[in-house]
Amino acid sequence: MNRTLYVSCLLAAACGALAVLSGCMTPAFDDPARLGPFFTPSNHVGDASLGGMRRVVVLPVCGGTLAPVETVAALDPVIVAALQQQHRFEVVPLTREQSRREFHFEEISSVAALPHDFLATIQREFAADGVLFIDITVFRPYRPIGLGLRAKLATLSTTPRLVWTFDNVFSADDPAVANSARQHFLGADRGGVPADLSPGVLQSPARFAEYAADAMFATLPPVVAAPPPPPKPEKFFRLTR
Repeated sequence: MNRTLYVSCLLAAACGALAVLSGCMTPAFDDPARLGPFFTPSNHVGDASLGGMRRVVVLPVCGGTLAPVETVAALDPVIVAALQQQHRFEVVPLTREQSRREFHFEEISSVAALPHDFLATIQREFAADGVLFIDITVFRPYRPIGLGLRAKLATLSTTPRLVWTFDNVFSADDPAVANSARQHFLGADRGGVPADLSPGVLQSPARFAEYAADAMFATLPPVVAAPPPPPKPEKFFRLTR
């Protein structure tokens, strides 16, 4: 066989194999991760806007007794990264070391009694407008993976108040949740990578938490309230005989 022809055949074979592999790894058009149904968190309440909130201190994730401390601590950067991607305000993470040094605890629940002068200290030390509490309410690291997240965003004004609250459970045994989690990691949504890396999200607690955190923070109030809908045009009728 002619050397040029031989090289051409090898290249064609390699391209064909790559196409086959890509076709196997890329979700089909009728894959539920593309078509749904998808999960929309519903148990959340928020103001019409953030009301000028520019800097928010994010407390370490509170896992209580539901998960090992090391596991919960590993979720801190996952939560912070998901929040930063929303571009709602400047995110200031309070590390567990800082929390232990300043307040003598590593994590605190959003439903626990706050230490004396806690909010005032946060505001003073970080020049912050708000503080974000995040709790794990369900933690199931094995299939079907499940993660419950509760969050509360409070102002640090003279009279603190809640601007946004969230409390939902993401469970992979719900097909809508599984579809949404996979869609979050599809190649088209992750830099155009042709391979379908989405099934791993249903086996990795860290990746599943990334999806859940993104879905949670997508429900935050906008920076500026949405304008009211334009008034409906009046209908005029011509009187005729």
